[in-house]
Amino acid sequence: MNLLIFAADELQGSLLELSGRRARHLRKVLRVELGDKVRVGMVNAGVGSGRVVSLDQGRVGLEVELAELPRPQFELELILALPRPIMLQRIIKQATVLGVRRFHLIRSRRVEKSFFQSPVLEPDRLHGLLLEGMEQGMDTWLPQVIIHPRFKPFAEDVLPTLEGQGIIAHPGGDHSLASLELPWKETMPRILLAVGPEGGWNDFEVELFTAQGFSSFTMGQRILHVDTAVVALLSQLQLLYELEGALEKR
Repeated sequence: MNLLIFAADELQGSLLELSGRRARHLRKVLRVELGDKVRVGMVNAGVGSGRVVSLDQGRVGLEVELAELPRPQFELELILALPRPIMLQRIIKQATVLGVRRFHLIRSRRVEKSFFQSPVLEPDRLHGLLLEGMEQGMDTWLPQVIIHPRFKPFAEDVLPTLEGQGIIAHPGGDHSLASLELPWKETMPRILLAVGPEGGWNDFEVELFTAQGFSSFTMGQRILHVDTAVVALLSQLQLLYELEGALEKR
């Protein structure tokens, strides 16, 4: 836990009373004592410090002072063909760590219907995974997760409403990610990244994405598992953004 996350309604004035998992972490892992400070953040608000003012019967009281609001370098939405539940858990957490602001979990031809009945998609379970990612990545932004059980309505009705440059990972693409024209020079670049299922997108799905302005690209000859591909692509986008900034400073 690199950042202790709490909701606005948990704060009473400047006092935050903790019990359960977070209190156990402070007591057992960080071994806090009275007067110690820990880094804290309010969901969708600022980060700051919490000074330990009470330790009593498994509870920890913090006097909270918030300061700066974390700002993303660019806005990123992940459009993901719903993977197997065990893989989805890893992706949700790691993608949150890497800065995804919104998830669209969609149906594609190679996605099994049963995946949409997984307990992982229950709101409380998703919320827990998102919080773990926020704690690890030291970010207070709570990503939104939207589930789309039908592909065509998503592609034809939802995609046109999304803002940003759309890109779709596809083994049959003619371009690499680095060769695409991405909006890095904008004040707040917005990227829509579409990643398919283990078997890849079919031609019909790729055509619908490209009809909505998405640019297709390939990751090369090696075929990666979806969770590996997502982490690799998000890391590459971050690197491309930083390289573009470095070139502008020359």
